[in-house]
Amino acid sequence: MSETAAQTSDVPGAATAGHGNDAAAAGESDVIAASVRGLTKRFGARAVLDQLDLDIKAGEFVALIGRSGSGKSTLLRALAGLDHDVSGELAVTEPVAVAFQEPRLVPWKRVLDNVTLGLRDASPRQVAVAALEEVGLAERVSAWPLTLSGGEAQRVSLARALVRRPALLLLDEPFSALDALTRISMHRLVLGLWQRHKPAVLLVTHDVDEALALADRVLVLGDGRIAHSSAIDLARPRDRDHPALTALRLRLLSELGVPAAESAS
Repeated sequence: MSETAAQTSDVPGAATAGHGNDAAAAGESDVIAASVRGLTKRFGARAVLDQLDLDIKAGEFVALIGRSGSGKSTLLRALAGLDHDVSGELAVTEPVAVAFQEPRLVPWKRVLDNVTLGLRDASPRQVAVAALEEVGLAERVSAWPLTLSGGEAQRVSLARALVRRPALLLLDEPFSALDALTRISMHRLVLGLWQRHKPAVLLVTHDVDEALALADRVLVLGDGRIAHSSAIDLARPRDRDHPALTALRLRLLSELGVPAAESAS
């Protein structure tokens, strides 16, 4: 099944191809890490998610963009099992790990203990140290959270997700509070971790350029459904000025309701 009412396009290649069927086009042999059918979430009379359909393949990096209040984080919380007040069908391959916009570190626990918190493993400290080495924090295992920079705190959050060996990694705007240079560094780190461990990833972001730099596929959430889906078949790292990305950037901004004149300024 396709994302409900989703218009699809591939980059580079053809322009929008109407109401696509991503799952069918991908082939029946693809393993699905997350599958949603008819997902609905209401706040009073308002349906934030309205009969939403979505498939995320194992190992696929998907970015989800949308206007504020469109339901991006609501969908992520449902996939994480943090919001049970939804209707519809939802199947997720476990384990699932989440990194939020705020690192949510326990201030009275040192970095290593934050990473091992709740971890069920025969050698939790050894696994946590290895994860901290992967994110470049081998020297900070004994540090207190309040002594960390914003980028370091987010790397601890990623290490805490990584030790759970997730089949599905959910990232809820984890870079939005970081400065530009730190954000670029975190993009490289996340791509490196994804390429080594190959979880399925759903990144929620407001940043179109971030989505274009990182994702295999960019989705636009609008009116409670996946309104647009574009696959990106370009090698990473990507040149943001690549003609295909420039065209897709304009298309995505248009889907978000940003006028062409405003997006060019």
